[in-house]
Order: sequence, then structure tokens, then C-alpha cells
Amino acid sequence: MSNLRFTEDHEWLRLDDDGRATVGITTFAQEQLGDLVFVDLPAPGKSLKGGEEAAVIESVKAAGEIKMPVAGVIVEINEALRDEPSKANEDPQGSGWFFRIELADPAAFDLLMDESAYVAFTGA
Repeated sequence: MSNLRFTEDHEWLRLDDDGRATVGITTFAQEQLGDLVFVDLPAPGKSLKGGEEAAVIESVKAAGEIKMPVAGVIVEINEALRDEPSKANEDPQGSGWFFRIELADPAAFDLLMDESAYVAFTGA
């Protein structure tokens, strides 16, 4: 089973070896947004429910939000995005990640879309 899942809001989650998940925006999302120029990341230690606003992003085309994909606690943020938000455009599913979370319910991960379902959802 893949350790990668996707949301309808175009976030991806990768379940890491330590049981935590890394979260970012999909390649599809960054292509729609255009070049990111600003990222406001959540504070580590912040507890959020699934669907709540976790981060704010601004691009040359629009402003938007990154939603918390599943309930959990922010355990780490990608500080590099503060100075270089374009990293999320250059490598959205790699070095352009936004934050890492401790999942409140690890089973929630399996309820999200796998890659083939996400591709079907976006039509990409």
C-alpha cells in the first residue's frame, strides 16, 4: 500500500516512517496557482481539525489556504518556504512541503484518496 494520499483540496500527505505525515500541495495545485510569493505557516504545537485552515498562501494569481487534511497537531514546519515560497512550485511533493503533523487518528489517513483516485478526480 502506498504511503501517499491526496485530498479534494489538492493537498498531499506522505506517511513517514515515524508515523507522522508530511503535508504539501500537489503538482496540480501549484500549476493552477502559479508562482507562490508568500507563505504563512502554522505554529508548531497547534492542534487542528481536518478541514481547518492550517496555512495561507499567495501566488501571482490568487490567495488561498492550505487546509489540515486530517485532525492532528503540527509538529514541524518547512522554514525554508518563508524565504523561498517558490520551493513549493519547484518541488511541490518534495522539498516544497509545508508542515509535518502527528495524526490524531492514524486510520484517517487510509480514508483519503490514493494517487489513482486523485488523478481521476482532477482529470489530469
